[in-house]
Amino acid sequence: MDFFTVPTVSFRLLWVFVVLHHERRRILHFAVTDHPNAPWVIQQLREAFPFDTAPRYAILDRDGKYGHEVPSALQSMGVDPVRTAPRCPWQNPFVERFGGTLRRELLDKIIVFNQPQLHRVVSEIVTYYHKDRCHLGLEKDAPEPRIVRPRPSPCARVVGLPRGGGLQHRYEWREAA
Repeated sequence: MDFFTVPTVSFRLLWVFVVLHHERRRILHFAVTDHPNAPWVIQQLREAFPFDTAPRYAILDRDGKYGHEVPSALQSMGVDPVRTAPRCPWQNPFVERFGGTLRRELLDKIIVFNQPQLHRVVSEIVTYYHKDRCHLGLEKDAPEPRIVRPRPSPCARVVGLPRGGGLQHRYEWREAA
């Protein structure tokens, strides 16, 4: 899990909290807030892991927003909190890489006005990330496995289907009309 900051048009900072599952690089939960603190993070963890679905381990950095309460809450859920060394993002590379992807493929291309807008566009990008975006570490598959279809006929053409408000696309074969 990790936090990413996003400046708004009015120079306020919003925080995006992300919980990522390492096996398929799947985003289990994300949320946006303007005041992150330990009770808020604990509530997000409850939403991310309902009904005893918590993993065995959770990797988190030494961010002050977690305090002592978040590791204690994780332990009460049966999760062993693993803290990374200070200033070592390479110890939690998948969630850090998602943050870079989020910045490159979305946040560097839009102006954020407010919290509801940021939540909506991050939700669209997470859907794109799960269903359409290729991951080299997953053998060019997406976190939600998909079928690669061959060209159905010689007259079929490639069409781009807009994703994430048109910032990204998924390409598929379509028969010419």
